Amino acid sequence: MSARSKARKRALDVLYAAEARDIDPLELLAERVDAPELPPLGDYAESLIRGVAGNSRRIDELLAQHAEGWTVDRMPAVDRAILRIGAYELLYADDVPPAVVVNEAVEAAKDLSTDNSGKFINGVLGQIASIAPQLRG
Repeated sequence: MSARSKARKRALDVLYAAEARDIDPLELLAERVDAPELPPLGDYAESLIRGVAGNSRRIDELLAQHAEGWTVDRMPAVDRAILRIGAYELLYADDVPPAVVVNEAVEAAKDLSTDNSGKFINGVLGQIASIAPQLRG
């Protein structure tokens, strides 16, 4: 597993846990950073968490627009976190090819979510990836 894959997984863990605890992801991030007994998250994981938190409204609007038949609130929580990270990278991480973003998200869904989540995430992020250049401009 690559360093970026591990960072995505750590970011996913924090975003998922923040939602489960009903707290701001940045608050949980601060707790994690201040906990010397826990391994460090790393710069990329921290940037993903900050990026998703700082752009959550726009990200969720895009997810709602492209998740046919699903509201963001109705999605499984792990899928929601995976999609948020993927959408953030597609829109704001210029150094990550869109195909890598989508593939990493699909693989995370296959490992951590339902049997249908990989296809669902592939479809939603694939649509966002196709319009991401226009959204950045």
